[in-house]
Amino acid sequence: MNPPAAEVLLEVRNLRTQFKLRQGVVRSVDGVDLTIYRGQTLGVVGESGCGKSVTAQSILRIVPHPGEVVGGQILLHGKAGGAPVDLATLPAKGQRIREVRGGEIGMIFQEPMASLSPVHTVGNQVIEMALLHREGGQDEAREAVLDMLSRVGFSEPERTFDSYPHELSGGMRQRAVIAMALVGRPSLLIADEPTTALDVTTEAQILRLLKRLQADLGMAIMFITHDLGVIAKMADHAAVMYLGKVVEHSDVDALFHDARHPYLRALLSSVPRFGGSVQQRLASIEGIVPDPFRLPGGCPFHPRCPESIAGRCEVEVPVYRTLPEAADRGVSCHLHAPLGEPVAAQR
Repeated sequence: MNPPAAEVLLEVRNLRTQFKLRQGVVRSVDGVDLTIYRGQTLGVVGESGCGKSVTAQSILRIVPHPGEVVGGQILLHGKAGGAPVDLATLPAKGQRIREVRGGEIGMIFQEPMASLSPVHTVGNQVIEMALLHREGGQDEAREAVLDMLSRVGFSEPERTFDSYPHELSGGMRQRAVIAMALVGRPSLLIADEPTTALDVTTEAQILRLLKRLQADLGMAIMFITHDLGVIAKMADHAAVMYLGKVVEHSDVDALFHDARHPYLRALLSSVPRFGGSVQQRLASIEGIVPDPFRLPGGCPFHPRCPESIAGRCEVEVPVYRTLPEAADRGVSCHLHAPLGEPVAAQR
């Protein structure tokens, strides 16, 4: 069950982000709707190239050139109430969005070494975020950094403060990146596949750490991953993306036990299971993700869909609709839409 409306932290409405290239326009985010609640975790899952990371970059207004947010709203509700701030309307290099980055929304990127300067100590990099987003001077900022380094699992935070990134293991570097993202005490942490480059044991440690920090700090998390197992462990709700669109949204229990969209059902079928026959072949999704410059008409998944409705799915763009039996669940699929329902315009 969702928290009351007052507990909404971030609302993304009809977000559209495009990359205008010589070959054409890539609609990386094409009408995405998401809602994140205070203290809860929203998982965003899908294959590589479906727009998960660009959605996160759009929220923080750090989409790389020539990408651009061309439409929609990104409504951030402040801690003290009042009217939300539409991040989509803020200048990408302005002072207000810089206050949001790290202060109200922190982000962990996929590769920790890409977030850390190799020529500066960990402490110097984390303290910069503390000075930007916390009150007090150098001494107060240093204390805040040492406290956060201890919270993320460094047994000797003073030693880590003076260490360089190359002196740390992959898991320790990721903990340093988490400390950098959280030292400003943001209300929302965006974790963009934070365990991709880690081994299984270290991945489990980082996931446990994030759960503990969420409980301690009361923050919300937007967890981006392609791993459904991580979604099961971390998320309260989940949004499934395909080619820049949210094709299904639900609570995590329904996601695994009552999947509605054929794409999600195909993803679940491809997950290995304990107890199966050694000779049993893993299920796979037929075909490949379409060329972004030559997207199919109608439903973007229909060329790969075993349940495609001839004469409809290749022609009509499905409308995302709330399921009548559950107000917090929705799906974008003709299998769950009555004939004669209004059709989304082709863009």
